[in-house]
Amino acid sequence: MDTGGQCVFRGKALKNGAWSVCKDTGFQTEEEERMDRAAGILLSITSLPSRYGIGCFSESAYRFVDWLKEAGQTYWQILPLGPTGYGDSPYQSFSTFAGNPYFISLEELTEQGILTREECEGVSFGWQADRVNYRLLYENRYPLLRKAFARSHIGDCSPYQVFVQEQAWWLENYALFMAVKDHFGGVSWMEWEEDIRLRGGEALWRYREKLQEEIEFHKYLQFEFFRQWGKLKGYANSQGIKMIGDIPIYVALDSADAWANPELFQLNEEKVPTAVSGCPPDGFSAKGQLWGNPLYRWEYHRETGFQWWLERMKHCFWLYDVVRIDHFRGFDAYYSIPYGDVSAVNGHWEKGPGIELFRRMEEELGRHQVIAEDLGYMTDAVRRLVKDSGFPGMKVLEFAFDSRDSGCAKDYLPHNYEENCVAYTGTHDNETIVGWFDSISREEQQKAREYLCDQYTPREELYRAFIALVMQSRARLCMIPLQDYLGHDNRSRMNHPSTLGGNWQWRFTWEELNDQRKKEILDTARRYGRA
Repeated sequence: MDTGGQCVFRGKALKNGAWSVCKDTGFQTEEEERMDRAAGILLSITSLPSRYGIGCFSESAYRFVDWLKEAGQTYWQILPLGPTGYGDSPYQSFSTFAGNPYFISLEELTEQGILTREECEGVSFGWQADRVNYRLLYENRYPLLRKAFARSHIGDCSPYQVFVQEQAWWLENYALFMAVKDHFGGVSWMEWEEDIRLRGGEALWRYREKLQEEIEFHKYLQFEFFRQWGKLKGYANSQGIKMIGDIPIYVALDSADAWANPELFQLNEEKVPTAVSGCPPDGFSAKGQLWGNPLYRWEYHRETGFQWWLERMKHCFWLYDVVRIDHFRGFDAYYSIPYGDVSAVNGHWEKGPGIELFRRMEEELGRHQVIAEDLGYMTDAVRRLVKDSGFPGMKVLEFAFDSRDSGCAKDYLPHNYEENCVAYTGTHDNETIVGWFDSISREEQQKAREYLCDQYTPREELYRAFIALVMQSRARLCMIPLQDYLGHDNRSRMNHPSTLGGNWQWRFTWEELNDQRKKEILDTARRYGRA
């Protein structure tokens, strides 16, 4: 129903600009780009409390924004927002540009009048308040979203029509990809029938006709996702909270990006990868890490003026206040593993695009705040790339006392941090600070205590001293995982790299964020000039 720029779902109006609150793509001056001394918290959207199984853009997200403000924080860093598949990793998404339908607030849909609370509470999302059950989510959330779509009359909504038109450059391929994937029972596009796998013109037309309603369903999910995200980000910004988004350097092989744009990647004529991504063997993994993402065909990107990357980053600057790029060192040199290998031992290094990509990005998009995830084995070339880009790198305290990485350990000691960096106790891929201290050797524990000048604090209280160590450093920005502020052990760890199952599940409960905890975090931020 068109009501002069509003959509009405059973009496509740959706304003025309509601989905585009985050739409400002204005350039920043160098002064605006520079981060002031501040602090923030690393927390995945999935880790928020919620009534229906997973953190999402519900009232709980707004409450957390208020809590961040009251705790003296300036930044909220989240994990990638893309739709996830097998393994539930946000770093293996079905699309670089799409949003995860799990984050759509069912409460919001009940307020619109297209779902009822009884319907939402009539299905099971698991009984553990501190864990996400992805199997039940997959089985039970999508039927509710399909009901909402069927009742929405979304085709009559003018903001929806504007959204579909403006985002068609990625949305058309994504919606078709998801519809065809559902048609083939969820298997990878590498296993589809050959005509549609290779995107034959007649096959594309036929599936668009056959799956028209399913395609519209996935477009609706994206409209609702971006509408709700824009509303949440707009509220966070109004409260002085900036959102740090996170993007993986690579895309998943089973993604709309790889299927619709095979020329961007190292695929052969049959659209099968010739090489995939990963990391070489090191002190942490004897066989290295085999990620399996298709590698970029950088010569093609260079010939097109890096157009796809410009579109990707413009989309990210539209969504977030700051963008963290995962595995930044891959722009200097990337590890190439023959496709079909079962480990990373036979891989080799190849040259990436280097500073050329970022010079082009600045020319076309202007200055924006970017964080370079430059962790791992650092070469002089990688250090030079980070320095030339001007982006702050990352420092992780846990690496400072790890004998497995002794060559770089000194770089992570807080007295060596430069101002232009972002300091962490740990990241989503690390142990919690409590779990880490419990797992390192007695010699490493002693080394850490000597650095702290603290031989007496009980182990269960030592996490506060480690947080203080990071916060008092010269780093312009400090980001602390919420698990570390809560003093949790490795049962609350977010991810164990190179493993499947049991990851990305942890959630906090509101009882843990009591007034005493909030005051403690605020006092820490004030003490070190970060509030």
